[in-house]
Amino acid sequence: MKTSVGIGLLGLGVVGGGVARTLVERADHVRQLAGCKLSLEGVLVRDPSRPRSFDVPSSLVTTRVEDILDNPAVDVVVEVMGGQTPALDYIVKAISLDKHIVTANKEVMAKQGPDLLTLARKKGVQVMFEASVAGGTPIIGPLLRDLVSNEISSIHAIINGTTNYILTQMVHQGVGFDDALRAAQELGYAESDPTNDVEGIDAAYKLAILSTLAFRARIKDSDVYREGITRLDARDFLYARELGYTIKLLAIANMRDGVVEAHVHPAFVPSDVMLAKVEGVLNAVEVEADMVGRVLFTGPGAGAEPTASAVVADAIGIARNIVGNVTPPTPLRLSENVRVSPMSDLETKYYLRLNVDDRPGVFARIAKLLGDLDISIASVIQKETDEAAQRAEIVMMTHRAREAAMTNALGLLSELDVVNDVGNLVRVEEWE
Repeated sequence: MKTSVGIGLLGLGVVGGGVARTLVERADHVRQLAGCKLSLEGVLVRDPSRPRSFDVPSSLVTTRVEDILDNPAVDVVVEVMGGQTPALDYIVKAISLDKHIVTANKEVMAKQGPDLLTLARKKGVQVMFEASVAGGTPIIGPLLRDLVSNEISSIHAIINGTTNYILTQMVHQGVGFDDALRAAQELGYAESDPTNDVEGIDAAYKLAILSTLAFRARIKDSDVYREGITRLDARDFLYARELGYTIKLLAIANMRDGVVEAHVHPAFVPSDVMLAKVEGVLNAVEVEADMVGRVLFTGPGAGAEPTASAVVADAIGIARNIVGNVTPPTPLRLSENVRVSPMSDLETKYYLRLNVDDRPGVFARIAKLLGDLDISIASVIQKETDEAAQRAEIVMMTHRAREAAMTNALGLLSELDVVNDVGNLVRVEEWE
């Protein structure tokens, strides 16, 4: 019986350092769980001289990926580099050399996950990726195992801790986006270039992975509509609270009659639902299925220890199979008959904030424009008036309408001579 499983680590950043620390400092605990020793056999880095949160023996550190992939002592390659290049090439080569894979790489799994799983099946190895979504919060495993007997109809998720922290600051501190982002950067929650987070790119990668597993269909990141949080204003949070909502960057996927909707964008969330109470850098994924109803998974979505927890757990699972000589389970087979609907087909309610001329007849003109597009107004409130400039701010809530109609309406409203500014449009998500 095999008494040691070799680990080759690609990357020694925040997550990689957490993985290395766990394997070294908790070696006895990991051995008991896995049924064998998990031996760190090599670590790939770009710059060996760079200071790191955890120092591994210099004899294990290399800048040549071949020292990891071609090492016969390495059974499991753990990829925590991030990004598609060169991580994807390294993963493919490792699989071709009969190495098992553990990865935290959401971009690679969103774009190439199904192909990697197919390649792994042919080679008789495993690809595990729990840490690719929601860090230390388990969701991949439940979708693959615990909920597999269910037909899943929807996912509502907060899966980017950086934006959730920013929005929480805007809610509770009343600050603008720029100030909230600066605070997130000072605390290390946001990168110096926060584009992937604040523009919804990171969340779109993760939603593609969740949708693929939940609906057993190939959903790529390019299938996911995304919209970031940069247009949100402190006033939107004030008005949302008055109307009984909070604002979250939601990743939403629905399956209806073989058609998938997948979109990431800010949304009004009723203040009494559980997702509205998920604050700070926490993540949460709500899954609705036919047999279990609604289940909510919540916890830390990033950081060295939470993500390392998921990575090492996957490595332990693979080691158990190796020790027990267990054939890897067959990856989920994906349907080729599922269509992803365009965002223009979405039907939902909307919040609309406008700056308009403060004079008689303005609202009638706006209402007619919307009515001609089959958009029905549920409520309208005049919030602020600038008597000197003779301007006012109005907030509207619509009944359910089509996205295509709302997009058309925004263009026409911006051309209307009584509308000075289309302040914001936010979709309103309702829970039955």
